[in-house]
Amino acid sequence: MTEILWLGRGGQGAFTAAKILGAAFALHPACHALAFPSFGPERRGAPVRAFTKLDSKPISDRSETEKADYIIILDDTLYSDALRNLLKPDGKILINTKQTENKPLIAFDGDALARELKLPVVNTVMMGALAGLSGIVSVQNLDEAIQKYMPEKIREKNKTAVRKAAEEAGTL
Repeated sequence: MTEILWLGRGGQGAFTAAKILGAAFALHPACHALAFPSFGPERRGAPVRAFTKLDSKPISDRSETEKADYIIILDDTLYSDALRNLLKPDGKILINTKQTENKPLIAFDGDALARELKLPVVNTVMMGALAGLSGIVSVQNLDEAIQKYMPEKIREKNKTAVRKAAEEAGTL
C-alpha cells in the first residue's frame, strides 16, 4: 500500500488534494483509494493533516498513517525534523519551499507557480509535483478527477497547475 500524508493549514486544500489524488488513482481498474482528514478545532490557518491510501486491493485500514511513503507539506512552517520518523525507509518529503538541500527533503516552490497561475492555494500544484516525481498517478487521471470533483469555474486553472508542476518536478 502507498500512503501519503498531507500537511497544510486550514483553507489550503490539503484534504481536497488528498481526495483528488485518491479519485485519480481509483480511475484504474482494480485500484482502490481512501482519503480522509484529521484536524482539531475547525478554523482557517490551523494545522491540518490529510491522508491518502492507495492499493491494488480494497483498503480496510481507516487509521491515520503511521509510516508514509510521501509526506507533502503545503506550508513550510509545518516542517520539523520529527517528520522524518513518519517516513518508510525509502520515503520522501516534498515540501513547498524555495530551498532545501537535506535528503530526503525535496524542495518545490509551489507558491511561485500558484502566484503565476493566480491560484490562492498550492494544493493542486503540490499534487502535480508529487505526480511528476513519483508516477503514482498520471496527469491525465488527475485532470479527469479534477473535472469530476472541482467546481467548473476553477477546473482549468487547477488542471494547468497540475500539468506545469508535474513537468517541473519531473526535472528535479
